[in-house]
Amino acid sequence: MRVILMVLLTIALSSCAELFHVVNEVANAQEQVVTDFDIANGLKAALNKGVEKEVKKLTLEDGFLANTMVKILLPNEFSEAEAKLRKIGLGALPDQGLKLMNRAAEDAVKEATSIFIDAISNMSFSDARKILMSHDSSATKYLEKVTRDSLYAEFYPVMEQSFGKVGADQAWTAMVSKYNKLPFVKKVNPNIKDYVTNQALNGVFKMIKIEENKIRTNLGERTSDLLKRVFALQDNQ
Repeated sequence: MRVILMVLLTIALSSCAELFHVVNEVANAQEQVVTDFDIANGLKAALNKGVEKEVKKLTLEDGFLANTMVKILLPNEFSEAEAKLRKIGLGALPDQGLKLMNRAAEDAVKEATSIFIDAISNMSFSDARKILMSHDSSATKYLEKVTRDSLYAEFYPVMEQSFGKVGADQAWTAMVSKYNKLPFVKKVNPNIKDYVTNQALNGVFKMIKIEENKIRTNLGERTSDLLKRVFALQDNQ
């Protein structure tokens, strides 16, 4: 009887080992069918989802202004001017300037959403698999690295139009003019459109990072078969 039990146990263990081997083979086979092309498209899908879900929030009223992560503050070189204006009872000028800078950013991002989507679509990855396995919003960091200059070139004219559209031009001119007429002050006139363009781009990349990290850490955010297959490789590394 004992011999029979030992034989049965040996067979059972052997079957389990074979089953485990088969499961591993299937898993490996599934991993192998995810090509570098698939990974690149999966990363692009994640970045596009970031634009569609998170960057879209920036285009709403107060999308920048009420979001402490991306709110555009007055430039550092204007801090002394702001303090002096507030001291003499002209705090409404920097308040209005701040508000309309952020309004311009909200409008510009809304008008330029297609620019960000095109940049993602046209991007090529030097090593998509390495970027996938790097975690920590590495796809967004790569996007910023390879597209920042070209995005700026396309985005700046949109920002110029938005400045005029929301009245940020007039508000900034009034604020700077009032300050520069004060006695004994160092005159200021920073390139405010350049500043806001760069700050808005920082906000866009920051919001895309948020969505990428959600996809990396939350299975429920992988809303397509491609996202599920590609980011499963990251989970299994």
